[in-house]
Amino acid sequence: MAAIPPLCDFGWKAVDASLTGTDGRQHSILAQAGDRGLVVAFICNHCPYVKAVIQRIVRDARELKELGIGFVAINANDASAYPADSFDNMKVFARENVFPFHYLHDADQSVARTYGAVCTPDFFGFNGAGELQYRGRLDASRKEAAAPEIRRDLFEAMKQVANTGQGPREQIASVGCSIKWRENA
Repeated sequence: MAAIPPLCDFGWKAVDASLTGTDGRQHSILAQAGDRGLVVAFICNHCPYVKAVIQRIVRDARELKELGIGFVAINANDASAYPADSFDNMKVFARENVFPFHYLHDADQSVARTYGAVCTPDFFGFNGAGELQYRGRLDASRKEAAAPEIRRDLFEAMKQVANTGQGPREQIASVGCSIKWRENA
């Protein structure tokens, strides 16, 4: 079932946590920031929305790095109910898609709850001061193949953030599969 997150709460401060990455080491979320900002993306391995756009996410993360914007991805899905989202499968997904960023496991789902993540993919774009400036979609394709000329909403918004510290005032929410919350949480 598709879920749609709320729009940007401008100025909300990024919250740090240390999570295990697919490389087996602990990584601070905020340590992934570049001088001009950070994108925190909630994704998973099995979601058709994520699978449809993962190569564009990888492309945008690489290009944003050149603009001083860091990138980190987090999987918070309940792997006991959704084995495709297990930590071992996260390693495979990251390797197959040649992630240029850390892919972190939010095993207890506390980070996703703190951020108010709703769906996969769900993007949070922060400026260099750690203030939320973008909470929108990657692009208009949703889970379809994207036309070559499609507007790159996340990339363009974060390019603006890199240049001005401010995100666009008009943003279109992301759409994706709902976060798979643990029942006992």
